[in-house]
Amino acid sequence: MKHATDRRVTGVTWRAIAMGAILCVPNVFWVLEVEGMWHSGHPTTISLFWNVVLNVFILILVNLGIKRFKPDWAMTQGELITIYVMLSVASGLAGHDTLALTIPAIAHPFHFATPENQWQELFFRYIPRHLVVYDPEETILRGFYEGDALGEFYTWKVFAPWLRLTLWWTSLILALGLVMVCINIFVRKQWTEHEKLAYPIIQLPMAITEGGGTSSFFRNRALWIGFGLVAALDILNGLNALFPYVPSFPVRHNQRTIIFTERPWNAMGNIPVPLYPFVIGLGYLLPLDLSFSMWFFYLFARFQQVFVAASGLRFPGAPFLSEQSIGGWMAVFFAAVWATRGHLRSVIAHLFGGKQMDDSGEPIRYRTAAVIMVMSFAYIVYFCVHAGMTIPIILPFMAFFFALSVGITRVRAEFGPPAHEMAGMVNGQQFLINILGTRGFGFENLGVVPFFWFFSGRGYREHIMPHQLEGLKMAERARMNTKRLVLAIGIALVVGSLGSWWAGVSEMYRLGYARAQPFVGHIGQFGWAAGHFSNPQDPNVPASAAMAGGLVFTFMLMFMRMKFMWWPLHPAAYAIAMTNGVGYFWSCLVISTVIKFVVLKFGGMQANRKATSFFFGVILGEYCVGAFWSALSVILQTRTYDFAPG
Repeated sequence: MKHATDRRVTGVTWRAIAMGAILCVPNVFWVLEVEGMWHSGHPTTISLFWNVVLNVFILILVNLGIKRFKPDWAMTQGELITIYVMLSVASGLAGHDTLALTIPAIAHPFHFATPENQWQELFFRYIPRHLVVYDPEETILRGFYEGDALGEFYTWKVFAPWLRLTLWWTSLILALGLVMVCINIFVRKQWTEHEKLAYPIIQLPMAITEGGGTSSFFRNRALWIGFGLVAALDILNGLNALFPYVPSFPVRHNQRTIIFTERPWNAMGNIPVPLYPFVIGLGYLLPLDLSFSMWFFYLFARFQQVFVAASGLRFPGAPFLSEQSIGGWMAVFFAAVWATRGHLRSVIAHLFGGKQMDDSGEPIRYRTAAVIMVMSFAYIVYFCVHAGMTIPIILPFMAFFFALSVGITRVRAEFGPPAHEMAGMVNGQQFLINILGTRGFGFENLGVVPFFWFFSGRGYREHIMPHQLEGLKMAERARMNTKRLVLAIGIALVVGSLGSWWAGVSEMYRLGYARAQPFVGHIGQFGWAAGHFSNPQDPNVPASAAMAGGLVFTFMLMFMRMKFMWWPLHPAAYAIAMTNGVGYFWSCLVISTVIKFVVLKFGGMQANRKATSFFFGVILGEYCVGAFWSALSVILQTRTYDFAPG
């Protein structure tokens, strides 16, 4: 019994770390297979990864059996949380906007260069050869594009070049991840203990892991009603995907759209009307003003497009939605730093020998975190310089990325949006080119950044920094000793990266280009780069003004929110909704907003608690049954029901 008690005190056990590391590999394979090869399911495009929740749910079911027959061997909540955090970090690396975007891009410019697109003349000389597979004769890459060559992949001649560049990229991923961990450690106490931010995303994982899976949460009738209703819907829709004569109820964003054909209304494009049940559930967990603001600002962005078309504005790129989003996120970052300024001053004083702080409760001491962060950032700079970038661009480029990372993490911790996709050009390269122009940015930098799309390019839905901080918050709530949690995250970074590269490359050699079209269909960064090489851009004054305007407008929303309690528009929602990502689920938030408003107005807090349990069941039911269809697609190697947006 002493052994079991020790595990409950420690929380992050070696057993949990080992289990998490082992489970990372099949999970990143699963994510890459469905998001990359099949372009379906998309477990990592929603803030709460459904593959991770399913893994933990299955472990809980196993744990219940272990508790019955061998209680000393049962997993604690701390161990389940450790596995949850590790799987979240690793899965985020494999996602649709991260390595699933980068792995096929490694050889893309060489294979698809033609005399017509002039890629070879434009930017081949700037491509860092040690970070790609440069194979002009395609003796190594033939199987990568033709497929049916898995055995060839495991020969040393083919495997060695991929292993070399995988280790290079994994070193960058580890350095980026460690900087994020250290930033999270510096802000954790302020955000978690002093401000007591809500962390809505962790509500379900915390509830199901309580007591190692034996909490009263699972005895709630409303939970199982929600679970059963959505499970039945997913079974019906899943059968329809395999046997079309079975009736179905369409919920996907591409199955129901509003189409405008007349000018200027057609400028907003097609408006999807999705009805994803689990997103309605996630929306119900949001603060009412945020759920309302997200769909309000999504429509606001569409009406801006109509206004530009009706007014005949001549500025290319207007209404500069990505630039507005950039400004909004920078305002969120500045506000987060301002709210944390007192604590950060104390941390800095502690680091430089001033007034000492008690950091014994942190996963690692502040001075240790500072050393790790400085060393990791120095390695990032070295990596970029070795790739051919220049210091005057590397520093603001990386500063923008980490500022955006802090903004996303703060919004997730405080409000918990169901997703935070920034599809478009909300990235450091666009930010700097708008201000400096192409020549000011530098062609040597322009040739490298297309390979950085996995962390500074497109989407950010799978961003790993929020998962790190949410893991620290879960540990604090569960009263865990977190001294090994940073180690667990570091292991997840390495195993997740290595596993993702192995899964992505080996599947390309198995399937080939023709059968993996979704995997390679989103590689547009080289066309973007070629456009800037062939048509250099001067500093874009209107786009820069839009970034400044987004910054000012977000600050105005913050001011109104502080000044007037009734103010309904949330500044974070503006930053999120200016790009197209909210289109995947905006109508779900309309439904959840109405439901929550009615429940709170006419049912009070007791009805809200029951509704929350019901929607927990909706989320869990869809995550379990929808994930079954996703796993079946991998086993059968055919498309099945796709229950999640992406």
